[in-house]
Amino acid sequence: MEQFVTYFLLFIIYSFLGWLLEVICKYIELKRFVNRGFLIGPICPIYGYGVLGILLLIGKGEVDILEVFLKSVLICSLLEYFTSYIMEKLFKARWWDYSKKKFNINGRICLETMLPFGLFGTFIFYVLNPLVLNLVTSIPETIRLVIAIILLIIYLADNIISFNVMNKIKKEIKKHKVDSTELIREKVSNWLEKNTILYRHIQKAYPKFRINSRKNK
Repeated sequence: MEQFVTYFLLFIIYSFLGWLLEVICKYIELKRFVNRGFLIGPICPIYGYGVLGILLLIGKGEVDILEVFLKSVLICSLLEYFTSYIMEKLFKARWWDYSKKKFNINGRICLETMLPFGLFGTFIFYVLNPLVLNLVTSIPETIRLVIAIILLIIYLADNIISFNVMNKIKKEIKKHKVDSTELIREKVSNWLEKNTILYRHIQKAYPKFRINSRKNK
C-alpha cells in the first residue's frame, strides 16, 4: 500500500508539472492562459503515466544515459500514439494532428515531440525524480495516505465529469450527418462556444481538433 501511495503521488505531481509545462508553452505562443488537457483540474495524466512508465520499466539499476534517453522516447511515443488512437475511437475526433510535420507516424506522433520526450525523460530520471521522491517520502506515512486519498477522490471525480463532457461532445459530433469534416468541426465549435465553461475548456485546449468523418455516417 505504501508503495502504491508513493507512485500515485508521483503520478499526480508529474501530471501537474506536465500541465504546467503545456500552459507555459501555450502562454508563450498565444500570450494568454489556456487550461490544457481534457480534465478540468490542473493536470495532464499522460505526463504522469509517461513518467511512471519510465521509472517502472527502466528500473533503479545501473543504466546507460543513452539507454534512458532511447527508452524514454519509446515509452512516451507509444503512450502518445495509443492515447491519440483511443481518444479518436472513443470520441470520434482527432484532438491533435502532426500530419503536417516532418517524420510523423499517422499524424499521431512526430520526431519534433519524440526527441523532447527523451530529453525530459533523461532529466527526470537522473535529476528531478530523486528530489521529488525524497520530498514525497519525507511526508509522514499517515499524512501521505490522507493526501493520496483526497487527491484520488478529486481525480476520479474530475475524470467522471470530464468523460461525461466528452461523451456529450461525441453525441454532438454524430448529430451532423454530412461529409464535410470542416463543416462538422465548425458546427461543433459553435456549439462548444455557446455551452458552459466545461465545454469551452475543451474548445480552448484543443482548438485544432479534427473530426473523423467516417465515424459520423
